Amino acid sequence: MPATEVLVDGLDHPEGVAWDPEASVLWTGGEDGQLYRVDIEARTWELAARASGFVLGLAVDGRGRVVVCCQGAGSLCVLDDGVVHTVRNGFVFPNFAAFGPDGTLYFSDSGRWGSDDGCVYRLGPDGALDVLTDRLPHFPNGCAVTRDGTHLWLVESRVPTVNRIDLASREVEEVTRFDGTVPDGIAFTADGDVIVACYRPDRIVQVGRNGSIEVLAEDPQGTLLAAPTNVAFVGPRRDRLVSANLGRWHLTLLDVGLRGAPLHYPERWAVDV
Repeated sequence: MPATEVLVDGLDHPEGVAWDPEASVLWTGGEDGQLYRVDIEARTWELAARASGFVLGLAVDGRGRVVVCCQGAGSLCVLDDGVVHTVRNGFVFPNFAAFGPDGTLYFSDSGRWGSDDGCVYRLGPDGALDVLTDRLPHFPNGCAVTRDGTHLWLVESRVPTVNRIDLASREVEEVTRFDGTVPDGIAFTADGDVIVACYRPDRIVQVGRNGSIEVLAEDPQGTLLAAPTNVAFVGPRRDRLVSANLGRWHLTLLDVGLRGAPLHYPERWAVDV
């Protein structure tokens, strides 16, 4: 396993992680609605706010506002200036969100485990909400938009697969399958590879552009990596990888020798309409 250590401890079963490069802050959430602001250099955290229900996936916009998927409340929220506001509600299991370059927000509604009733939503910059696709119903989970903004990559946890969606045509392509695992989160490297965190077993995998699959990190004892869910590249050079551990109370810092691709941080999106 690569050099791996606890970044911060004492959190409440963190699920999502999101890096804010402007503020040099990492955001993560907790099981009881906690929103934690993490200083990765000082290795400290503070409770910034509370949302309703289990905080799952997070995303940050260009003004430092944090998109929050609140599973317990079935809502998509935003943390703005210390206050959590509901953006949209009425979802079954809002799980993970990712911005496109134009301010469109894509997010998975995983549905009920075993019911295969999940879908992927698209919230346009004008506030219009629609279903991007219902062709990935098997607990759609972590997602990320490519740097050129043409595709959304997304994992299904129950099948389990890694897929990409053409955002123009909405065509869905299965890229690879991880039999015997439960993939959860996804991130891009600067070189175009894909990092997938597996909730089961305790594993982080690299999918190469040529289709190769390599295990980057694995913890059979489930201590440093404990049901890893979402991952994010952090730091000024995005050269450190952080994993949330749903099975424990800490974030894990890994030196995997890779740099992450820059994400999309739109200044304006649906909350500004």
